[in-house]
Amino acid sequence: MHDHRRLGRELELFDTDPLMGAGLPYWLPDGAIVRHALEEYVREQERAAGYRHVYSPVLGKRELYEISGHWSHYSDDMFPPMELGGEQVVMRPSLCPHHALIYRSRSHSYRELPLRIAELGGMYRSEPSGVLGGLTRVRSIQLNDAHIFCTLEQAVDEARSALELIGRAYADLGIRAARHRLSLPGEGGKYVADPELWERATGLLEEVLAGAGVEYDAVPGEAAFYGPKIDVQVVDPAGREATLSTVQIDFHQPERFDLHYIGADGAKHRPVMVHRSIIGSVERAVAQLIEEHGGAFPAWLAPVQLVVLPVSGAQEEQAYDVVRRAVARGLRAEVAGAGQGSLGARIRAARLVPYQAVIGEREAEGGLAAVRLRDGRRPEPVPTAELLDRIAGRVAARGPELWADA
Repeated sequence: MHDHRRLGRELELFDTDPLMGAGLPYWLPDGAIVRHALEEYVREQERAAGYRHVYSPVLGKRELYEISGHWSHYSDDMFPPMELGGEQVVMRPSLCPHHALIYRSRSHSYRELPLRIAELGGMYRSEPSGVLGGLTRVRSIQLNDAHIFCTLEQAVDEARSALELIGRAYADLGIRAARHRLSLPGEGGKYVADPELWERATGLLEEVLAGAGVEYDAVPGEAAFYGPKIDVQVVDPAGREATLSTVQIDFHQPERFDLHYIGADGAKHRPVMVHRSIIGSVERAVAQLIEEHGGAFPAWLAPVQLVVLPVSGAQEEQAYDVVRRAVARGLRAEVAGAGQGSLGARIRAARLVPYQAVIGEREAEGGLAAVRLRDGRRPEPVPTAELLDRIAGRVAARGPELWADA
């Protein structure tokens, strides 16, 4: 079984330090590459889907979370308030109140809707020490979050499109969804007391799931405090299930923040707020990727995409030239020179790198590279320019396939 905590340290992706604190991992250079590639992928997919990106602060006044309902329903999971200039400020546990304020900052016409705003933003949860572990349960979270402000008639289509976006991302990342869950309220005072709100939102999400042809399990007690949600569940090698991605329909916060748009009739109308996260938290997404792939990331995510191996010191000049050209193409490449051990040892050390290019005397003379793929295949030697073209093409395609036939 692949344990992301062990592999993350062995592959030098992330680590922790007691002086930073429990649940507060830091990212090492190779892990930062994976995280950056993942974040840029998400932003690119969101831009293509019509989202506009924003930044918002990680602090907010306590009053903000009193309005949103977090303070009365979620304060046990929040860090305590800090006194600042005679006011109490809180490290945010969620981005949605900030996005509600961004929407409210100016008036909107029905012609602008749906308005889709997205952010890769930090948030903080006061998780108990006993549940913290690796990247899956942390206190400092980088969340891929977005909120769609739309009319009631647009809500189902927007939520369904968000679910499709999640499916495409999983295919590109090589992640498998274990199941879809319709998370509903349970007993107790955790939830907003508005039966009509819950009934309307649940009915819309059921319509989304039916229209998408997705099988699901309805599970009481797993809803957000303000509304039901579709959770996309993943499973780790130990069989533990966790939520990675979500789609929610929210009538509560638009009302609490008095959000509105001007309709075709010239009157004010209340928008619906669709919450959606493609990959959830970056931390949990990377943990899942490590465990799904055992550190052998898809080529476009790999910290090193190409390693060039000169057979002897006589070919090192050609090897460094290939790496310079690869880097100029936007690829992540490095040389594993003869001084690092025998050729066999260097090949084994680079076993998780998607592409290896061996350059011996014959290859150097002909401007060729002997190609070794991570999956064990050894295509015929190709000119180094063609090799770089092929690798760049597969990286841009973002699929799982390492090599396409000419």
